[in-house]
Amino acid sequence: MRLSIPPEELMHPGHLACQGCGAALAMRYALKALGPDTIMDIPACCWSVISGPFPHTALNVPVYHTAFETAASTAAGIRAALRVLGRERTTVLAWAGDGGTFDIGLQALSAAAERNDDFIYAVYDNEAYMNTGIQRSSATPYGAWTTTTPAENFKQRPKKDMVRIMAAHRIPYIATASVAYPEDFIRKFTRAKALKGMRFIHILAPCPVGWRAQPQHTIKIARLAVRTRLFPLLEIEDGVRWRLTVNPANPRPVSEYLALQGRFKHLTTAQVESIQESVDRNWGDVAALAGAAAVGAAPPDANAAADEP
Repeated sequence: MRLSIPPEELMHPGHLACQGCGAALAMRYALKALGPDTIMDIPACCWSVISGPFPHTALNVPVYHTAFETAASTAAGIRAALRVLGRERTTVLAWAGDGGTFDIGLQALSAAAERNDDFIYAVYDNEAYMNTGIQRSSATPYGAWTTTTPAENFKQRPKKDMVRIMAAHRIPYIATASVAYPEDFIRKFTRAKALKGMRFIHILAPCPVGWRAQPQHTIKIARLAVRTRLFPLLEIEDGVRWRLTVNPANPRPVSEYLALQGRFKHLTTAQVESIQESVDRNWGDVAALAGAAAVGAAPPDANAAADEP
């Protein structure tokens, strides 16, 4: 049974996101799930700009704007202060981009995870440093154009696997989420809110500007990332219990996902085939960990896992 999407809006119109911004939609969904008793910290990233310049803000919750590398350490400090005040029920959310998570903020994130600090860490992953000019990050996938990996010298290394890195910390809850699957997205944030300890949610957030895509294709691209099995939607408990929440029975070829993005237009057929092989291999590994058949057998919770057309 699908969850209804909460009607309350905690993100105001008039924000400064680009047209078709996946990160803006991700924030809207996250706040719908978490509700008004939430305190956020946002390090340097696109959302430092999207929310608006002081004293204006597009968010109807308290927000701390912090340095690039400090999302996790700031969230830990906020939680400690709330504990002194007796506000145990208030949700603390660190909201960072992939640059501030995969790269610059990784040390603080790992330390907070090792301590099992009590907050939600959400990374909206648009696969590059989009706010500063589309430079590569360790979240940038193999083959992608960026301003620091031009087409004639595209990125040769695979994307860093943050989900497995966080799973190695054995934290209580990890999930992946997509703006193209709002019910799944909101259910995961709602579940994270009810738990204690470190919770990590990895959101794929298409960036039309950086991905050289049409803004009206944001949801289509995000959906294809799931339906090609390039971005598995899953949950992990305590780092060891894996579960797929969407398991496409008839996966689409990864070429359909790549074709909608100009950042991949320079790739040869052989290079696209290499990406497909990598996607298939990773899916097989994830499916094995989740105890699901790689060919598309439904996970135990068929209602939550039903793929959408």
